[in-house]
Amino acid sequence: MNVRTALCVTAGLLVSIPAIAAEPAQQRQELHKMCTEALAMLQKENPAARASVSKAAGYGCFSNFGLSFIVGGAGGNGIVHDNSSGHDTYMNFASVSAGPDVGVKDYREILVFRDPKVLKQFVSSGWELQGGGGATAKVQGKGADAEGAGSARSGIEVYPMTRTGLSFGGALAGRKYWRDTQLN
Repeated sequence: MNVRTALCVTAGLLVSIPAIAAEPAQQRQELHKMCTEALAMLQKENPAARASVSKAAGYGCFSNFGLSFIVGGAGGNGIVHDNSSGHDTYMNFASVSAGPDVGVKDYREILVFRDPKVLKQFVSSGWELQGGGGATAKVQGKGADAEGAGSARSGIEVYPMTRTGLSFGGALAGRKYWRDTQLN
Protein backbone atom coordinates (compact mmCIF):
# COMPACT_ATOMS: atom_id res chain seq x y z
CA MET A 1 0.00 0.00 0.00
CA ASN A 2 1.50 3.34 -1.00
CA VAL A 3 1.33 6.55 1.07
CA ARG A 4 -1.42 8.09 -1.09
CA THR A 5 -3.68 5.04 -0.64
CA ALA A 6 -2.99 4.97 3.10
CA LEU A 7 -3.85 8.67 3.34
CA CYS A 8 -7.14 8.09 1.54
CA VAL A 9 -8.09 5.18 3.79
CA THR A 10 -7.14 7.10 6.95
CA ALA A 11 -8.99 10.18 5.76
CA GLY A 12 -12.10 8.22 4.91
CA LEU A 13 -12.25 6.61 8.32
CA LEU A 14 -11.24 9.52 10.53
CA VAL A 15 -12.85 12.44 8.74
CA SER A 16 -16.17 11.03 7.58
CA ILE A 17 -17.59 10.11 10.99
CA PRO A 18 -17.93 13.73 12.27
CA ALA A 19 -19.21 14.86 8.87
CA ILE A 20 -22.15 12.46 9.09
CA ALA A 21 -23.01 13.55 12.62
CA ALA A 22 -23.73 17.27 12.07
CA GLU A 23 -25.21 19.66 9.56
CA PRO A 24 -22.73 21.85 7.60
CA ALA A 25 -23.68 25.07 9.46
CA GLN A 26 -23.16 23.32 12.80
CA GLN A 27 -19.82 21.87 11.63
CA ARG A 28 -18.60 25.32 10.53
CA GLN A 29 -19.66 26.79 13.90
CA GLU A 30 -17.81 24.01 15.77
CA LEU A 31 -14.68 24.58 13.66
CA HIS A 32 -14.71 28.31 14.46
CA LYS A 33 -15.10 27.50 18.18
CA MET A 34 -12.20 25.01 17.99
CA CYS A 35 -10.03 27.59 16.20
CA THR A 36 -10.78 30.26 18.82
CA GLU A 37 -9.87 27.80 21.58
CA ALA A 38 -6.69 26.66 19.79
CA LEU A 39 -5.53 30.26 19.27
CA ALA A 40 -6.17 30.98 22.97
CA MET A 41 -4.22 27.83 23.93
CA LEU A 42 -1.34 28.91 21.68
CA GLN A 43 -1.29 32.41 23.16
CA LYS A 44 -1.22 30.96 26.69
CA GLU A 45 1.60 28.50 25.87
CA ASN A 46 3.56 30.86 23.61
CA PRO A 47 2.62 34.56 24.06
CA ALA A 48 5.01 35.68 21.28
CA ALA A 49 3.06 33.58 18.77
CA ARG A 50 0.10 36.01 18.89
CA ALA A 51 2.12 38.66 17.03
CA SER A 52 3.24 36.04 14.52
CA VAL A 53 -0.39 35.05 13.80
CA SER A 54 -1.65 38.63 13.48
CA LYS A 55 1.22 39.73 11.19
CA ALA A 56 1.06 36.62 8.98
CA ALA A 57 -0.62 36.25 5.60
CA GLY A 58 -2.95 33.79 7.32
CA TYR A 59 -3.22 30.85 9.63
CA GLY A 60 -4.79 27.42 9.85
CA CYS A 61 -6.34 25.79 12.90
CA PHE A 62 -6.69 22.00 12.82
CA SER A 63 -8.20 19.56 15.29
CA ASN A 64 -6.56 16.15 15.03
CA PHE A 65 -6.90 12.76 16.64
CA GLY A 66 -4.18 10.22 16.08
CA LEU A 67 -3.02 6.74 17.06
CA SER A 68 0.49 5.39 16.63
CA PHE A 69 2.45 2.26 17.29
CA ILE A 70 5.45 2.35 14.96
CA VAL A 71 2.99 3.04 12.10
CA GLY A 72 0.26 5.55 12.83
CA GLY A 73 -2.55 7.61 11.42
CA ALA A 74 -4.32 10.84 12.26
CA GLY A 75 -7.25 12.72 10.85
CA GLY A 76 -9.33 15.76 11.47
CA ASN A 77 -10.50 19.03 10.04
CA GLY A 78 -10.00 22.75 10.38
CA ILE A 79 -10.02 26.23 8.92
CA VAL A 80 -7.46 28.21 6.97
CA HIS A 81 -7.99 31.95 7.44
CA ASP A 82 -6.61 34.56 5.02
CA ASN A 83 -5.79 37.64 7.12
CA SER A 84 -5.87 40.04 4.18
CA SER A 85 -9.24 39.03 2.67
CA GLY A 86 -10.86 37.64 5.82
CA HIS A 87 -11.86 34.52 3.83
CA ASP A 88 -12.04 31.15 5.59
CA THR A 89 -11.45 27.86 3.76
CA TYR A 90 -12.70 24.72 5.50
CA MET A 91 -10.34 21.79 5.12
CA ASN A 92 -9.83 18.14 6.03
CA PHE A 93 -6.59 16.53 7.15
CA ALA A 94 -5.10 13.04 7.14
CA SER A 95 -1.67 11.73 8.06
CA VAL A 96 0.22 8.47 8.07
CA SER A 97 3.47 8.08 9.97
CA ALA A 98 6.28 5.64 10.57
CA GLY A 99 9.00 5.66 13.18
CA PRO A 100 9.65 4.84 16.83
CA ASP A 101 6.46 6.57 18.02
CA VAL A 102 3.83 5.12 20.37
CA GLY A 103 0.68 6.81 21.65
CA VAL A 104 -2.77 8.27 21.26
CA LYS A 105 -3.42 12.02 21.19
CA ASP A 106 -6.20 14.56 20.75
CA TYR A 107 -4.34 17.64 19.66
CA ARG A 108 -4.58 20.97 17.96
CA GLU A 109 -2.24 22.35 15.37
CA ILE A 110 -1.81 25.95 14.28
CA LEU A 111 -0.12 26.62 10.95
CA VAL A 112 1.06 30.20 10.42
CA PHE A 113 1.61 31.24 6.80
CA ARG A 114 4.17 34.06 6.51
CA ASP A 115 3.84 34.41 2.72
CA PRO A 116 0.55 34.91 0.80
CA LYS A 117 1.83 32.70 -2.06
CA VAL A 118 2.54 29.86 0.38
CA LEU A 119 -0.96 30.28 1.87
CA LYS A 120 -2.59 30.12 -1.58
CA GLN A 121 -0.47 27.10 -2.58
CA PHE A 122 -1.32 25.29 0.67
CA VAL A 123 -5.07 25.80 0.20
CA SER A 124 -4.88 24.61 -3.40
CA SER A 125 -2.47 21.67 -3.02
CA GLY A 126 -2.19 20.90 0.68
CA TRP A 127 0.73 18.44 0.64
CA GLU A 128 3.31 18.64 3.37
CA LEU A 129 6.04 16.35 4.69
CA GLN A 130 6.68 16.71 8.38
CA GLY A 131 8.82 15.11 11.05
CA GLY A 132 8.26 15.47 14.74
CA GLY A 133 9.06 14.08 18.11
CA GLY A 134 8.41 14.50 21.78
CA ALA A 135 6.72 13.14 24.84
CA THR A 136 3.20 13.86 26.09
CA ALA A 137 1.16 13.02 29.16
CA LYS A 138 -1.97 15.19 29.34
CA VAL A 139 -5.60 14.82 30.39
CA GLN A 140 -7.97 17.65 29.43
CA GLY A 141 -5.11 20.07 28.94
CA LYS A 142 -3.40 19.31 32.26
CA GLY A 143 -0.05 17.60 32.40
CA ALA A 144 3.17 18.04 30.51
CA ASP A 145 4.46 17.76 27.00
CA ALA A 146 7.52 18.56 24.97
CA GLU A 147 6.64 18.50 21.30
CA GLY A 148 8.45 19.58 18.20
CA ALA A 149 7.45 19.62 14.58
CA GLY A 150 8.93 20.87 11.38
CA SER A 151 7.59 21.68 7.97
CA ALA A 152 9.23 20.82 4.67
CA ARG A 153 7.67 23.99 3.25
CA SER A 154 9.38 27.27 3.91
CA GLY A 155 7.02 30.02 4.96
CA ILE A 156 4.95 27.86 7.34
CA GLU A 157 5.40 27.86 11.12
CA VAL A 158 3.89 24.80 12.86
CA TYR A 159 2.62 24.90 16.46
CA PRO A 160 1.41 21.49 17.75
CA MET A 161 -0.50 21.47 21.05
CA THR A 162 -1.78 18.35 22.80
CA ARG A 163 -5.10 18.55 24.64
CA THR A 164 -5.26 14.96 25.89
CA GLY A 165 -3.01 12.01 25.25
CA LEU A 166 -0.08 9.85 26.07
CA SER A 167 2.76 9.40 23.59
CA PHE A 168 6.50 9.35 23.13
CA GLY A 169 8.90 9.01 20.24
CA GLY A 170 9.32 10.56 16.84
CA ALA A 171 8.16 9.84 13.31
CA LEU A 172 8.25 10.97 9.73
CA ALA A 173 4.75 11.67 8.51
CA GLY A 174 3.18 12.19 5.11
CA ARG A 175 0.31 14.63 5.35
CA LYS A 176 -2.50 15.79 3.16
CA TYR A 177 -4.76 18.77 3.72
CA TRP A 178 -7.62 19.33 1.26
CA ARG A 179 -10.71 21.49 0.84
CA ASP A 180 -13.87 20.18 2.47
CA THR A 181 -16.39 20.09 -0.38
CA GLN A 182 -19.33 19.87 2.04
CA LEU A 183 -18.42 23.00 4.03
CA ASN A 184 -17.01 25.40 1.40
